[in-house]
Amino acid sequence: MSGADELLGLLDRIVERAQVGEGVEAFGLDETDTTVKAHDGAVESLSSARRRGIGVRVVRDQRVGYCFTVDLSEDALDATLDEARTNATVGSPDVGNVLAEPRPATELDDGQLYDPAVEHETPQAKVAAAIELEGAARRGGAEITGTDAAQYGDSVRIAAISSSAGIRASYRRSDAFVLVEALGGRNGSTTSAYGLSMGRSLGELDIPGAAAEAAERAIRLLGGRPPASARLPIVFDPFVTASFLGVVAGGLTAEAVQRGRSLFAGKVGEQLAPAFVRVVDDGRLVGGPAAAPWDGEGTPTQRTVLLDDGVLQGYLYHVASAARDDTISTGNASRGSYATPPGLSPTNFYVEPGQTAPEELIAGIDNGFYCQQVMGLHSGANPISGDFSVGAAGVMIRDGQFAEAVREATIAGSIPQMLEQIVTVGSDLRFLPFGGAMGGTTLLVDGMTLAGGAPGDSA
Repeated sequence: MSGADELLGLLDRIVERAQVGEGVEAFGLDETDTTVKAHDGAVESLSSARRRGIGVRVVRDQRVGYCFTVDLSEDALDATLDEARTNATVGSPDVGNVLAEPRPATELDDGQLYDPAVEHETPQAKVAAAIELEGAARRGGAEITGTDAAQYGDSVRIAAISSSAGIRASYRRSDAFVLVEALGGRNGSTTSAYGLSMGRSLGELDIPGAAAEAAERAIRLLGGRPPASARLPIVFDPFVTASFLGVVAGGLTAEAVQRGRSLFAGKVGEQLAPAFVRVVDDGRLVGGPAAAPWDGEGTPTQRTVLLDDGVLQGYLYHVASAARDDTISTGNASRGSYATPPGLSPTNFYVEPGQTAPEELIAGIDNGFYCQQVMGLHSGANPISGDFSVGAAGVMIRDGQFAEAVREATIAGSIPQMLEQIVTVGSDLRFLPFGGAMGGTTLLVDGMTLAGGAPGDSA
């Protein structure tokens, strides 16, 4: 890990200049991303970018200052620390402005997070993967008319942190994915749907599986019409469940509670869902896209059970929010870049899968709706009440089988109601790597409202 050692050396150089009465933290990131897009059997674009930089926080008298640099020369590092120190003099005092203290943890070694093969794949192999993906999706059925997006992507991330509080750590992680959007057409009806596969390197990706998933999901929605309004069981696709969990996760951060913008405020210890429901945030889940040994402040990541037997256990914290509540961080400081100070967000946030296979779950429904897509969820959901009204597309379930396709539908309800009325949690856990690492299963919720027409349409 010579790259990590070099980065740590630069961070140590900054921290050594800490003055009496102040805390200094230096965070470094060295990340390389590659993206290949294919269209119509050829390469549409290939890009590769490397980002290296260091962000410095200075804390003094409960005030914090921040500055970052992409110039890693000695003079630039000195200037960055001086600027952060100056910025700290004009910041507002906050009891949350403290640095993380060292805590013992079991390390995640590089072998769990990093596959060296990702750095040895040739550009030609990555191009071939994108073209293979696009071609496989096009061959997904007679009613597949093309693709709107087909891409391969990978990244290698080296992160390091050093602080005057005694934290010093680094890790390396690799990620790879393929994503394709297949287009379907039948008698003037058009649809689109995604297929996805993720891993640590190209060799772990299921390209045929991602292409087949996109084609199957696109064809399933062809010929859709607005449904008749009804209250009925709704089966959420794993990706839709993950989208709803994004709203849930936002309400389970301590900052949302402290700011009065959480529907879960004051509900610790309350039964919010049936006893078989467990919701977890696990930054150490190596199969999750947000796995890391420590968070954006150097606090060890952990498995945090938010809903256990359906009962709310607590909230997610980073150091600042924990200091305000006189508790400890759950390892949820987020750091997407060296350019910003740490925030608070979930890591691998998911509903723990149950024992029922999706096919078995659907086979047990006489009359229901399989929701494959939702539109406008994050703009259409109230973060305080949890009420939502969102556009949806999917397929009706009749006698345990998929029947007619549905589009231009609306699902209305509330997050608390949705949690209370969960009937079955499927056994299939899928993560969405974008917009936060949310993991969903096929989920059966009873008694929700399905209506024809997009949200806001007149009757």
